[in-house]
Formats: sequence, structure tokens, C-alpha cells
Amino acid sequence: MGLRLVEKGNHSKRMVVFVAIFLITTLFILYNSNSVNESYEAFKVIGYNSATKNTDLKKWAGKDGYVPVFGNKSLTLHYKQCALVTSSSHVLGTGAGAEIDRAECVIRMNDAPTSGFEADVGNKTSLRVVAHSSVIRLVRKPQEFLNCTDCPSIIFWGPPTKIGRDANGALYRLIHRVAATYTNLSTFIVTPGKMHKFDTLFQRETGRDRQKSQSWLSTGWFTMVIAIEICDKIKVYGMVPPSYCGRHPQPKRMPYHYYKPRGPDECVTYLQNERGRRGNHHRFITEKQVFARWAKLYNISFVYPTW
Repeated sequence: MGLRLVEKGNHSKRMVVFVAIFLITTLFILYNSNSVNESYEAFKVIGYNSATKNTDLKKWAGKDGYVPVFGNKSLTLHYKQCALVTSSSHVLGTGAGAEIDRAECVIRMNDAPTSGFEADVGNKTSLRVVAHSSVIRLVRKPQEFLNCTDCPSIIFWGPPTKIGRDANGALYRLIHRVAATYTNLSTFIVTPGKMHKFDTLFQRETGRDRQKSQSWLSTGWFTMVIAIEICDKIKVYGMVPPSYCGRHPQPKRMPYHYYKPRGPDECVTYLQNERGRRGNHHRFITEKQVFARWAKLYNISFVYPTW
């Protein structure tokens, strides 16, 4: 009798373990089959991709939103054809450098370098759009970004509390020191009014309030809008489509920046930011969904990858 009870108890335990393993395996399979393919649509579910109203960016544009750090220069750039070079690792191995340098205008972002990468990203820079968080990295490499004879224009963007004329903080003073030291550069700052317009544009194009949705606009957002303002035709190098990180099987690991091979993975960065709820995050995938719509309106094409 005692032996039967022991055997029955052991059988029950084995059944419990078997059921637990079965449930865990099932959940794992469901998670991998759904989350990988659908994770990039996280913000579609809550309405991020439902624009309230399309904006005519050619009418929305206004060069008055960019004020010179010194003097009375105005941003009156206009180009028929522009190359917008991202900092993505997808540009590596493309051999697109010569093609990029042939563009009438070459636009780069933040501290993405050309030295050592000329074969793939070119050497020419006509305009560089720089976030407040990247100013110090530019200053640390003056030979790469600041000390030049054929210098580009630089547009600095950031919260008015950090780079605005009324801020007079350390970052504001650093930008002024750069402009005063490297006089060959044409340096501009996005005005508070224009910064507000960028926020409003995000809300109109996505249906979501940037601040309430805990979003930070990326440098890519500012750069794309500025490119549309000044260029008739735009060719973007290295930007992946909105659905790229949701593919199955998942794309191979790619460093987020081509000049930081040991940096974070591109898709991990995109997905963590897109799904983040605590603290502010860049909504990279949401922005790319907007760029895909703009491409049809403003003569924008994407290469490496092509989409």
C-alpha cells in the first residue's frame, strides 16, 4: 500500500513537471513567432502611425527659424540634388563614397566622421546637423569637424534651455566659442519657435503629442525636414525601412554607428527606444514610417538598403 502511494506521488510530480515544461515551451514558441515580426508595430497599436493631417513641408518651411551664432548671415541654401548620409553601419562596404561626393550637397549628422571611411561615405560635407548632445564630441576632434578650408554649414539643434540665446549656459557658450574660433564655418542655431514647430509637426504627422508620449525627436528627424526644406531631390544612404527590425528571421547584428564597431546593435536600439515607456526615447521606427510617406511627396529615395 505504501509503495503504491509513493509511486502515485512520483507520477503526479512527473505530470506537474511535464505540464510546466509544455506551457513554458508553448509560450516561448508563441513569443518568438509573434514578437519578432510584430515588435516594430508596437506604436501602430496605440495610434502612432495614424497622422491627423498631412503637412506641406515646402509651405511649412522657413529659413527664419535658423539664426546665425554670429553676424547677420541667413540660411538661404537651395540645392537641386542632395545626398543625406546616415551614420548606419549599412553604408560600410558599399563603395558609395565617390557617388556621394558627386552630389551637389552632402548632408551629415552629429559626429559621423569621413576620415578612414571615404570609400563608403565620401569626403565632402556641405551641411552638418548637430544635436546639443553631440557638440562636445565635435569639439574634441577639431581637425575632423571644425578646422577646414572648404567648411560646411552647421545647424545646432536642442532645447532652448541648453542652446538658446537666453540660456547662457556652458553649452551655449561652447557653441559661441566654436563659432568665434572657426570663422570659416557658417554656424546656425534652431530658434525656440522653430523647435516648437518641429514638435507640432511630429504631432500632426503621427497623431501623438511628443512630450506626452515621452518622445525625443532624433537628429534624423531634424535632418530629414531640413533636407526637404533646401533640396529638390534627396538620396538617403544607409537608412533601413520601418519594418526592417521586425523581419523573421531577424537581421544579422549591425553596430548602430558605422564608426563604432563595438557599439550597440542597431535593431536592439530601435526596438528598445520604440517600445520604451519609462523616460524619454527616440521613436526611430515611428519616424521612419513618416519618412516613408514623405518619400512619395518630396522626391526622396533610399539606398543601402533600397526601399
